[in-house]
Amino acid sequence: MYGNKGIQAYKRDSLKSDLASASPHRIIQLLMQGILERVALGKGCIERKDFQGKSASLGRAIEIINSLRDALERDANPELVDNLDALYEYMIDRIHAASLEMNTEILDHVSSLMLEIKGAWDQIADA
Repeated sequence: MYGNKGIQAYKRDSLKSDLASASPHRIIQLLMQGILERVALGKGCIERKDFQGKSASLGRAIEIINSLRDALERDANPELVDNLDALYEYMIDRIHAASLEMNTEILDHVSSLMLEIKGAWDQIADA
């Protein structure tokens, strides 16, 4: 009856509200969740052969991963940051491969990696 436009507007407003009052820790959580959502959307688009939707969803996932890479504090723990940066770069490469090959299994692998990272991040106390 109301269509997707109303739902999408609600989600955008809800996300803006969350971001406006969120701590840096929470913002990272939201970004990670956004990656998981975009990868899942991309997977669905591949299954439906929705090429435009696939490109948009996976492109946005890559943008968010790059935002996480940009947010890394290189002075905090250089070895950990380098490893995390390399993992993010690997995930981007795999998303590109999944998009080109129309391979949902690669996206499942990317999602599992992000879930592990997010799970560890979620265990860190919000300072």
